[in-house]
Amino acid sequence: MNKNIKNKKPVVLITGYLGSGKTTLLNNLLRQETRRVALIVNDMGSINVDASILKKEGANVAECPMFELQNGCICCTLRDEFIKQIEKISAIDSVEVIFVEASGISDPGAVSASFLAYEEDNPDTNVYLTSVVTVVDADRIYREFLDDLKKQKNEKVDENNLTAEEISTLIVDQIEFCNFIVLNKCDLLDEIQLAEVEKIVREFQTRAPIYHSINGNIELEKITTREPFNFEQIDSSSAIQKAINSLNEPNRAQQGCTGEYGISSFVYEEKRPFNREKFANFVNNNYPKELIRAKGYIWFSDADADVQLFEQAGRNSSVMEVSYWIDALVEEQKKAFLEQNPDVKENWDEEFGDRENQIVFIGKGYNQEEIKKALESCLDEKAIA
Repeated sequence: MNKNIKNKKPVVLITGYLGSGKTTLLNNLLRQETRRVALIVNDMGSINVDASILKKEGANVAECPMFELQNGCICCTLRDEFIKQIEKISAIDSVEVIFVEASGISDPGAVSASFLAYEEDNPDTNVYLTSVVTVVDADRIYREFLDDLKKQKNEKVDENNLTAEEISTLIVDQIEFCNFIVLNKCDLLDEIQLAEVEKIVREFQTRAPIYHSINGNIELEKITTREPFNFEQIDSSSAIQKAINSLNEPNRAQQGCTGEYGISSFVYEEKRPFNREKFANFVNNNYPKELIRAKGYIWFSDADADVQLFEQAGRNSSVMEVSYWIDALVEEQKKAFLEQNPDVKENWDEEFGDRENQIVFIGKGYNQEEIKKALESCLDEKAIA
């Protein structure tokens, strides 16, 4: 092992496109990790839903510091803030390892370059980058992006005129710039389909080991290492080599990911409950195809004690009961909880308590007002009256 890193804290960067399963993977890794962990969770929405999920479900999260970065990506608009948080964590003696979950549209090459530049400028820092893990949604690659990826592989790429409007370009960047790949959701494809996906992924990523996964289950030791991340080796193996060049683009940090890829987000917030059947009909039959990803907590009028997690990624969507609302507790328990967590009172509603529908929608070319109207029509009529 390099003597210069012997007493330094390793940093593991988890990247991957929207809905690939990064948070689920991170949750599973935390259950296996015996070292003291610090987390940086980045979400491009104005509400950091990934961090909320980790807080509700994570095994070790309650015992480790978590830094939430939102309203942008750590590869561009939040780059400086990301470095500041790394500096803060480096000063926490109890932390032994740092996990960073990047936004779904973050460029891992730019994130890695920023981090390595920080290491070079601060040779005495006690943190260093080790793993860049890209989570790939095998099902989505096969159903939606396979033709685009094949086209990119067969065409000669002009490095000075890359068409960044194509979402597949971002996926390629994420696949190319890593030293570990987790091919997730493998249970949704048969052997032939999975082999086809793995083949195209391997054509873009010639070095990194590819591990198959279902629901983000992977052994921690497979995707972590104590060796420093070899930026030059990864970059030199890239067919596109866009990641490091993007740092030299003067408008990159100001423009942000939403400008470059044409992706934007908005948050829908409403205290009143959804009607379960109406919401299901909207999701199953009238859901806008322009929405790439959605994620948030909701509640239904026929189950007012339960916190439901709604998630959508491409053609796949789900609603799952994950917790309970504080207002649903018996009076004694509710009073005790609010006394111990006074911040919950800040958003408390006289009628609905802490119950709330709060969903981040991410997409390209969608009509925000039409989506909001559609969601309004899903609200329970008794709650509207």
